[in-house]
Amino acid sequence: MSDFYDEENQDIYHIRTHAAGPRGELPLTPAMLINRPSGDLFGMTMNAGIGWNPDELDRDEVLLVSTLGGIRGADGKPIALALHQGHYELDVQLRAAAEEIHAGKALPYAVYVSDPCDGRTQGTLGMFDSLPYRNDASMVMRRLIRSLPNTKAVIGVATCDKGLPATMMALASQHDRAVVLVPGGSTLPAVGGEDNGRVQTIGARFANGELSLHDARRFGCSACASAGGGCQLLGTAGTSQVVAEGLGLSLPHSALAPSGEPVWVDIARASARAALKLMKAGIHAKDILTDKAIENAMMVHAAFGGSTNLLLHIPAIAHQAGLRLPTVEDWIRINQAVPRLVDVLPNGPKYHPTVRAFMAGGVPEVMLYLRELGILHLDAMTVTGCTVGENLEWWEKSERRQRFKEILEKQEGVLPDDVIMSPEVAKERGLTSTITFPVGNIAPEGSVIKSTAIDPKVIDENGIYYHKGPCKVYLSEKSAVYDIKHEKVKKGDILVIIGTGPSGTGMEETYQVTSSLKHLSYGKYVSLITDARFSGVSTGACVGHVGPEALAGGPIGKLRTGDIVEIRIDCRNLHGTVNFLGTAETGELPLGEATKLLATRTSHPDLAPDPDLPDDTKLWAALQSLSGGTWRGCVYDVPRILEQIRRIPKE
Repeated sequence: MSDFYDEENQDIYHIRTHAAGPRGELPLTPAMLINRPSGDLFGMTMNAGIGWNPDELDRDEVLLVSTLGGIRGADGKPIALALHQGHYELDVQLRAAAEEIHAGKALPYAVYVSDPCDGRTQGTLGMFDSLPYRNDASMVMRRLIRSLPNTKAVIGVATCDKGLPATMMALASQHDRAVVLVPGGSTLPAVGGEDNGRVQTIGARFANGELSLHDARRFGCSACASAGGGCQLLGTAGTSQVVAEGLGLSLPHSALAPSGEPVWVDIARASARAALKLMKAGIHAKDILTDKAIENAMMVHAAFGGSTNLLLHIPAIAHQAGLRLPTVEDWIRINQAVPRLVDVLPNGPKYHPTVRAFMAGGVPEVMLYLRELGILHLDAMTVTGCTVGENLEWWEKSERRQRFKEILEKQEGVLPDDVIMSPEVAKERGLTSTITFPVGNIAPEGSVIKSTAIDPKVIDENGIYYHKGPCKVYLSEKSAVYDIKHEKVKKGDILVIIGTGPSGTGMEETYQVTSSLKHLSYGKYVSLITDARFSGVSTGACVGHVGPEALAGGPIGKLRTGDIVEIRIDCRNLHGTVNFLGTAETGELPLGEATKLLATRTSHPDLAPDPDLPDDTKLWAALQSLSGGTWRGCVYDVPRILEQIRRIPKE
């Protein structure tokens, strides 16, 4: 055992087998001893053993729930690496919030449910766990909250793609508690470096001769200029942060702050003060998370041009809050009413990093324009203890608004109005509304495309994207990536990836494909249709969430390479269609005949779940399917699940 134990180390034999217990007395009363459960009393015992002042153990309890990961040394350098930057520095925000809670005469607790990185798991088996993990993490968070039954307030601290939606779901379920979300901010962009979205395409660009080995090595190393925060673009992490603020669940002007900077720490302190205020005022989650709050969040999503992943997350939050789930019709209505106002990666035209959106005024600045349009629910309550309208009155006249805009212009040479613009300027610059829901014989239950992310060069003067031609069918993202890297995908191709919905791969992100198409010179002329989902970083003519999924018998699973497919997206009026029109043998058919032909087909003979799909994800796929599937947010709707189980005939 000498390979493991240091037998020269004699210090190990200096060992205590007992010690003096904590001094002092617990603040117990006869009523507490008689009426409180033993768990409450033993909890005090453990708190004293941990080292907390026993005189303070009868204070109101506040629970900090975080996705913290990695181990940071005192100098900030990693002792153990985190799975991603978004959770690596959260200990700083947690400490600041906890100190503020203590200063406010309350008792802070902290628990951690860390999270994976979608960027790290692209193209790996880990991606099969990505979306299912959201439900798992939220469930664990809720169990931990219930494990501190007397807590009066819950503060969530999270940053990235699945941990942050999971945290919002957990907070939404705390109907009778005060809740506040602290967003973990944005990674600083590197001077002369690539953003976190573009840098994920170094492999595809090298394979296609569009990047040298030296540049691949250099760009791959230098993309991240700070150790914390979400990616420098409006992917799922950034979008979730602005949505949290749109919900009223975060303080005004807290989303997308530069990680590690003084303002980012101050947001955590301010959020703790807000939680204490809500607790004392008796304002709870159910008072903040209402149907109006959900619509406000959807409007903010549309104005920012946010990730399509939030079509899965916002309904899930609404479900946990016990609210009406937004429908496709709701999304269409809101996106028709709300123009995109924000120019931030991955959407153009100038592709600013997210930190510039924060400096330009962030969510409250966007909300000022929505207020002018007369569509925002100004009477919705927020974590400030004030309404959205009252918050905006403060923001409009605040020093904070003026100062950060001045810094952006002085330090970056960027005009704030070029990042967040008025509806009139946005229209002049050709910014289109965010999402469209195409239907057709390939997607009878619907699909989604981030229409604002289609390259303007392939949209005609009437705002129409149109692509018709033979398709190439792939049964995995890996096979499509292989063809891209071996120059088998060409300008004008229509790619169809099937078997990648919930039942096939856990509804993986096909970001390897979408990012490659974005950053390859010919990519804007290639379309994608899939039953998978996309990273929030994704751009291009990419139609996802196709329902029913292939493995549920959906028509998309009946397509074959060479079939004639037509995609039509009206980016102004937000209408779209995806249709099968015939085969290489039949040629193009009238739509009705083509639909009948497709219906007579069987699914692709090689269609099957990925052989490496984990049992955990298979269980998630089954449960979310019984709950209503992707268009209900891939949640676990327990009453619906139980009802369908009861209907199963007993042998």
